[in-house]
Amino acid sequence: MKTKAFYSYFLIVCIGFMGLSSCETKTKKLAIPMNLENQQVIPKPVSVKATGSSFEITNKTAVIYQNEQTKPIANYLAEMLRPVTGFDIPVNVMESKPSSDHIFLTLTDSISTDQGYELETKENGIIIKANKPAGIFYGVQTLRQLLPASIEKNSKISDTLFVATGTIKDSPSYGYRGMMLDVARHFFGVDDVKRVIDLLSIYKMNRLHMHLSDDQGWRIEIKSWPKLTEIGGSSEVGGGEGGFYTQEQYKDIVKYAQDRFITIVPEIDIPGHTNAALASYPELNCNGKATKLYHGTKVGFSTLCIDKEITYKFIDDVFGELAAMTPGEYIHIGGDESHVTPMKDYIPFMNRAQKIVEKHGKKVIGWDEIAHAELLPNTIVQYWKIGENARKGIKQGAKVLMSPAERAYLDIKYDSITELGLTWAGLTEVDDSYDWALETFEEGVSKENIIGIEAPLWTETVETIDDIEYLVFPRVIGLAEIGWTPTSQRSWEDYKVRLGNHKDRLEALDVNYYPSKLVPWKSVTDLQKHTITK
Repeated sequence: MKTKAFYSYFLIVCIGFMGLSSCETKTKKLAIPMNLENQQVIPKPVSVKATGSSFEITNKTAVIYQNEQTKPIANYLAEMLRPVTGFDIPVNVMESKPSSDHIFLTLTDSISTDQGYELETKENGIIIKANKPAGIFYGVQTLRQLLPASIEKNSKISDTLFVATGTIKDSPSYGYRGMMLDVARHFFGVDDVKRVIDLLSIYKMNRLHMHLSDDQGWRIEIKSWPKLTEIGGSSEVGGGEGGFYTQEQYKDIVKYAQDRFITIVPEIDIPGHTNAALASYPELNCNGKATKLYHGTKVGFSTLCIDKEITYKFIDDVFGELAAMTPGEYIHIGGDESHVTPMKDYIPFMNRAQKIVEKHGKKVIGWDEIAHAELLPNTIVQYWKIGENARKGIKQGAKVLMSPAERAYLDIKYDSITELGLTWAGLTEVDDSYDWALETFEEGVSKENIIGIEAPLWTETVETIDDIEYLVFPRVIGLAEIGWTPTSQRSWEDYKVRLGNHKDRLEALDVNYYPSKLVPWKSVTDLQKHTITK
């Protein structure tokens, strides 16, 4: 009897241990050790504190929002997670976070900056908090990069989705972080523009400047001046068919960008770079004769007729219609390379043009030549070439948007054998575009004078979305980090490793990026394998 009782007891103990072992295994599955500090986030966050564990996204996980303002972001996040997990990922509104299985989005006064956020991951859930919805969205983009690169394929993946635990506190150094897309020299359709918007949003860029008019083409429908698109929209560099956006298409782009916290900054370049308009309406020329459509790349040969009153009615109508469709605060009026416009005419014209934009409730941005005019208090000088112009603007109280051509222009070739791009500003490899600082680049232009950074892509040699991606990526990623991360926390040696570990993400996104030999590109099937605590 003692022997039978002993074996019965032993069996019960074994079963108990088996149960404990099973629970232990389950616990390990739900909380594997991971190191948040090893994650390859770009732009580099300001502060990362790891706690060495993990949260698992399961079929019980829900996205919870507390404020109606963040409901669209909650839906955006859930839509990102559903196809890759195969889970329902419900979106619910609650006043307070549940006890577990949550990704909780909340607005709070405890975050002091409009674009800052805090992302806290514990074993039972994730909290993203911010002062404004923009901060919540940027927190979501950071969470996106904490997940395996394979989520970008938008299809079911075999990887279990774990997020390393800890706290990220983050906010940008500069409020304006943008890219410019020239759709005038070569036209790009709505889907291509949306593709650019989607890619920029991953790296917390918040402006897309659209260069909508130039000598080679006019790209935005103006109902009061219909020949601008009928005639001026029919050409592009090389003699292609061109194209333009209807007002409804433009509004669609604006809304799509807004949903990703990117503001569209439209540009109508005046008084030079205007041949497409001059070909459309003869009365805008001083001789009353329409010019021929232009398919070349030479600059500086065109000008609106400064002395005609019809010119000012024209820009009033154009800026009026554009302002009505553009919720952002800025309209860009160009002002560059007006080589055939005498300075005695250029200055009063730009003075008057600024006031017309202001009348329509918008602030002006102009290329750095605009500093020769009398600047309105809110006018922004976009520094691209001449430092003295930037300093002239600062002396008038203007802020500066930094786009130095030799560092920030995305149409410049990487090296001498790059097939696409130009060389007038030299060559710009990936390290050249990253290894500099906004606040020390130009003497007399300090951080207090600068609103941010913009990376222009001119499209003389660019014809397809693949061409865009090749010249833009990966350089724009580094430029995004320059605008976001404090200079004291950046270094090329650190950045090139993080960029190299974005190889899988760029490829999962199907980005046609330039594989610079300066970057240690590393294919990692699952980036989380590099975050497991040893």
